[in-house]
Amino acid sequence: MCNECKKTFYITTPIYYPSTKLHIGNTYTTVAADAIARFKRLTGYDVMFLTGTDEHGQKIQRIAEEKNITPKEHVDEVVAGIKDLWKMMNISYDKFIRTTDEYHVEAVQKIFKKLYDQGDIYKSSYEGMYCTPCESFWTETQLVDGKCPDCGRPVEKSKEEAYFFKMSKYADKLIKYIEDHPDFIQPESRKNEMINNFLKPGLQDLCVSRTSFDWGIPVTFDTKHVVYVWIDALTNYITALGYGSDNTEKFEKYWPADVHLIGKDILRFHTIYWPIMLMALDLPLPKKVFGHGWLLVDGGKMSKSLGNTYILDQLQEKGIEPLAYKLFCFTAHYRTKLNFTFDTALATQKALTRLREGFVKHQQGTENIDEQEIKEYENKFLETINDDLNMPAAMGIVWEIVRNEHKSNHFAELLLKFDKVLGLDLENSKKYLEESKNVELPEDIQDLIEKRKEARENKDWSLSDQIRDELKEKILDYLKENNGFMPFNDKTPAELIKETFHTSKNYFKMALGGLMKEEKIEQNSEGTKLK
Repeated sequence: MCNECKKTFYITTPIYYPSTKLHIGNTYTTVAADAIARFKRLTGYDVMFLTGTDEHGQKIQRIAEEKNITPKEHVDEVVAGIKDLWKMMNISYDKFIRTTDEYHVEAVQKIFKKLYDQGDIYKSSYEGMYCTPCESFWTETQLVDGKCPDCGRPVEKSKEEAYFFKMSKYADKLIKYIEDHPDFIQPESRKNEMINNFLKPGLQDLCVSRTSFDWGIPVTFDTKHVVYVWIDALTNYITALGYGSDNTEKFEKYWPADVHLIGKDILRFHTIYWPIMLMALDLPLPKKVFGHGWLLVDGGKMSKSLGNTYILDQLQEKGIEPLAYKLFCFTAHYRTKLNFTFDTALATQKALTRLREGFVKHQQGTENIDEQEIKEYENKFLETINDDLNMPAAMGIVWEIVRNEHKSNHFAELLLKFDKVLGLDLENSKKYLEESKNVELPEDIQDLIEKRKEARENKDWSLSDQIRDELKEKILDYLKENNGFMPFNDKTPAELIKETFHTSKNYFKMALGGLMKEEKIEQNSEGTKLK
């Protein structure tokens, strides 16, 4: 199929703030977007997958001053690390935008001037409580316990001259658009939240310039002002395509975006601020803004104050590869919550090793496999992915092939095709295995495995019951140590169960069944909870 004939698909992640290294929540969003982009390419779409960094603002300026370097030197250092991370995770983005890129700077200045000239931006002054990490102004009544309602951190009283965007001018138009386009904000619960909590109560005009710092894009007609984050950052989705430049070919080809994939915490900016800016510019709105489920850590929200905001470096220190974390992200549907624990991450690392071993065995296999069987596997995989990117179910099909007792290069080739969506670099499995080290299981676990094996061979069902009861206690201990939740249920792939609890899926299901009867746990699609 010629490129000109292909249907286009434009997907974006948020552009991340490079004050420091990215945390695993940022990474989760990018993994989900990568899988969607890969699938669309596999099925014949002309894909544009955009990610990048939002590099201006007071916080970065302060960090740079503390390090005695320029803000640009600081962001250059962090961005280089982010690009290395995406390379290690095999992220297939098509364009990486930086808000310090010259073309973006020039386009933002043009956009700001256009909005000012048409009366959508005006000069006034602002007095309120300012949260530097969030780069947000708040009124006293909006604060929660005197702190930022978004991040819970301290705020500073601030007063300064600023330019404001007339948000209220477009509020009714946006409400009508959202009501007329029910798929615009997904999931629907988030749509209702935006309308009822923000739009219907009335929108305040939005501060879009600052004078208290100078690390930003200068306003061309009033250079003591720099463009504030909203216009600077949100417009990246169109400037990356050439909007505001002499070459708008990509903009005309890919805009409007098919999906803005974002975390819940920035939903308001993408479903209220951004659409209103586009309306003011007389441009089409993105087809869909999707706020994916939270990444939980140990069953709760990731928070710097709790000390559980992990970066990939910390995972690597514990022997968890970036690609293993990518595989971990596939254990939950991107619409649902994903609970991170080091135990599950370590289990996923071991599962990745098993996946590589299984692939290599098939690669070296010589058996012939019926073409129809191959086709059935392929169809099941594609149908599963096409069903709203159900990655856990897709991985179930992958494991079926890996476990197939008939070792064949035909299966290896099929797994490589699937890996065009997964991006787990299966092609280099042998290299990874050669580099990896064997880790001995703890002696008590080895003993339990041997006991179980012996019980099966001798048909000693009393011992089998004993092992099941021991496993029940292990499950309860795990739940208590992880805030009463684990991302495992009776549908979890056998490999992950084996690596975490060192038992078979049958024994695990028996133990879960026993605990259910005792009304000690309950299961749902996300995992298992203590009652």
